[in-house]
Amino acid sequence: MSEPYILGISGLYHDSAAAIVKGGAIVAAAQEERFTRRKHDRRFPNNAVNYCLGEAFIEPADLALVAYYDNPWLTLDRVLRNFAAVAPRGREPFKAAMRSVLGEKLRVGELIEGALGTRRPVAYVDHHISHAASAFYPSPFASAAILTIDGVGEHATLTIGHGKDNRVELLREIRYPHSLGLLYSAITQYCGFRVNSGEYKLMGLAPYGEPRFADLIRKHLIDIKEDGSFALDLDYFAFMDGAAMAGEKMHALFGAPPREAESRIALFHMDVAASIQAVTEEIMLRLARTALSLTGERNLCMAGGVALNCVGNGKILRSGVTEGLWIQPAAGDAGGALGAALYAAHMGLGLKRERSASGRDSQHGSYLGPHYSSAQVRAFLDRAGYPYTRITDRAERAEAIAQALASGKVVGLVSGRMEFGPRSLGARSILADPRGADMQSKVNLKVKYRESFRPFAPAVLSERVGDFFEMTGESPYMLLVAPVREDLRQPFDLAAFRQGVADMIPEVNKVRSTLPAITHVDYSARVQTVNAADQPEFHAILRAFEAETGCPVLVNTSFNVRGEPIVNTPQDAYRCFMRTDIDLLVLEDCLLEKVKQPKSKEGDAWRKEFVLD
Repeated sequence: MSEPYILGISGLYHDSAAAIVKGGAIVAAAQEERFTRRKHDRRFPNNAVNYCLGEAFIEPADLALVAYYDNPWLTLDRVLRNFAAVAPRGREPFKAAMRSVLGEKLRVGELIEGALGTRRPVAYVDHHISHAASAFYPSPFASAAILTIDGVGEHATLTIGHGKDNRVELLREIRYPHSLGLLYSAITQYCGFRVNSGEYKLMGLAPYGEPRFADLIRKHLIDIKEDGSFALDLDYFAFMDGAAMAGEKMHALFGAPPREAESRIALFHMDVAASIQAVTEEIMLRLARTALSLTGERNLCMAGGVALNCVGNGKILRSGVTEGLWIQPAAGDAGGALGAALYAAHMGLGLKRERSASGRDSQHGSYLGPHYSSAQVRAFLDRAGYPYTRITDRAERAEAIAQALASGKVVGLVSGRMEFGPRSLGARSILADPRGADMQSKVNLKVKYRESFRPFAPAVLSERVGDFFEMTGESPYMLLVAPVREDLRQPFDLAAFRQGVADMIPEVNKVRSTLPAITHVDYSARVQTVNAADQPEFHAILRAFEAETGCPVLVNTSFNVRGEPIVNTPQDAYRCFMRTDIDLLVLEDCLLEKVKQPKSKEGDAWRKEFVLD
């Protein structure tokens, strides 16, 4: 009997995605936004579904089961209960929510049948079960505690679970409206960033500030228990009955109105960011301890949007409370598609969970998206008349790229299968030399077109990570923050920085270590370790850069501009290349120099295509 195929789907809220597994093994996964070019696309993931079926080489009729990452009827129950609690207030948000639930989510079965063109059995997997399954099943652990934290699923906002062999079960939960994710999102919006998009900006802003409001948050906004459980004081929030997240009482508590988007970031906003980050890390660590104690496990798996808080993740790992930590790379709602498929495979169909004999995870580096062959790339370039140089030998190609990087050039890289999740991991990446003092602001302002304070992640050869960062083991998914080694640091006066915050660019460009472009103001870095097994091309580039410069570290940031999804196709990459100050574009084995390309006639009108995140 052939192994069954299960299609997983997430969507109709934000970050729609599809994933497919065969007999419990992951075959493919991708977010809808990469195909539609609409960031955080919430629509039904027709394109991602078609990609997954094509990657598996099957027809819709070959599917044993389709798994959806949410229970629409429980979501409807929560919406009705929420309105009953605040009525007659909140009429407009209630109508919008009901249009979504009644108009789409309760018709998921019809949407799936319409997309597939045939009727297949559909399993509705609870939201936090989907998160938990996405965290445990691909992990390298035979058994583990599972912690999932997000804004809200159907009713749960946080769960503690246990995974062992084929089984995943939830043991405890905190329910809406008490939510760490919604608290963090409320402060995100208060500081002028977009909800479900700008939370990572708040985390990146936090090291510039001082947590002087942390006690205020603990006293008024959230009551934290010793085990990490909590309750919000709902008088300070508006998400139950209004379009905003933070209420007028919260504005009064902090003593200032919300920051307008794109306006100047003041010391005050940095301090608010530092304060909520400190409180979040405290709760995450307490919850990790509780999850491990409750389950009797030594290893911890995490998922949910809050699990993308890599600073908090790093604190958990360095605390020593857990022997092993594995976080789902697509920890947000997109990963729910994968979790739903895996849960249906193992718990629904009883398929055996196979673990790698090497002790590695089974997510294949999260390189689960589309791949474009050299022939496809060359067909595109030749048809358009774009000049390029083809270098088929990997070592020679890596050497050419390394020489460009060492000379100060910025490189856009498209190599192999696209990443699943929000991080570029060397398949759809922008690379630069981390040793230049001005590289952080250069890439932010002239390539990414984003705020100058935003830090960049270092990609480092796995075998050399301990030479540069206070970290042991691997961090292949860029989900852990670690300190730069003390012997590599250079004196940096944060107090003086805060005095000069009116113009952040000179301060951001100040040297804080021998790798200034990836060293944050608190001497931290969001580390990606690269090994040859997962990404041989990227590993070869790092090795060549080390041979050229003595440095096995590169800046690695996502291949996109602000507000744009990460590039997918060679066409996407070429457009981004020509719209920015990227100097060299690598499309598989084809290298394109900017100075040799025909002058673009596009102008700046394209910037209106993307909604700023």
